[in-house]
Amino acid sequence: MLIEIEQALLTHKPDRVLVYGDTNSTLAGALAAAKLHIPVAHVEAGLRSFNMQMPEEINRILTDQISDILFCPTDTAMQNLKNEGFDNKPTKVLQVGDVMQDSAMLFGKSAVAPHGTLPEKFVLTTLHRAENTDNPERLANIVCALNEVHERVMPVVLPFHPRTRKLIAQQGLELNVHLIDPVGYFEMVWLLDHCDLVLTDSGGVQKEAFFFGKACVTMRDQTEWEELIEEGVNELVGADTDKIIDTVTRNVGRKVIDTKQLYGGGQASQKIVTKLL
Repeated sequence: MLIEIEQALLTHKPDRVLVYGDTNSTLAGALAAAKLHIPVAHVEAGLRSFNMQMPEEINRILTDQISDILFCPTDTAMQNLKNEGFDNKPTKVLQVGDVMQDSAMLFGKSAVAPHGTLPEKFVLTTLHRAENTDNPERLANIVCALNEVHERVMPVVLPFHPRTRKLIAQQGLELNVHLIDPVGYFEMVWLLDHCDLVLTDSGGVQKEAFFFGKACVTMRDQTEWEELIEEGVNELVGADTDKIIDTVTRNVGRKVIDTKQLYGGGQASQKIVTKLL
């Protein structure tokens, strides 16, 4: 990625490089630009899980360090950067809200149902994070919890990540839930809009649940989205089988309301464009 992005930058000579999020491509884009002395702006800056075992944590910390404009989605992100001394650096740190909310509001109207028959009421589940899938004990605990929720509480619909599928098969685990093929964004938006609860180990899906007014149960030990925990709309349950089942049972069907516009209310993209111009 570094080699090819550098080539693209040399060819097109941009005035600035805009990178988003915390993926490997985010860091590669920022590094390639920084080495060519092209200024970098980072959208979704300042997020921290404080877990250096997560590759995303390394990517976001390093990207923030080599960007000269940091577009933060939340007050928590702003505070994280302040704690890291960014007030004393020649960097613009701006709270603009979250472009994921803009996206959810814009594309919610274009959502399409996935192929096949789905239960009328269901818990939407995603399971892919390495800390869960690569740890045999955690994965077994989660599979056990999903089976119990599906049988006793409400049907579980799981778009089945190919890597997760392979690791579950390798461990000889039996997953007795409603499995569907991986879905695109418009189908995921439909599932979020029509489910009765979100059970996930994703980062972004925790916010998307909130955007669509659904309570969320997160199968992780930490989250970057602390404000959702503080608002009581998201609960961390790790990979504890009983805790997952109890928390899902308690929250299923609960509606949540964004009274404080935690993520900017759908204006983040326009604010970023205005600042860049």
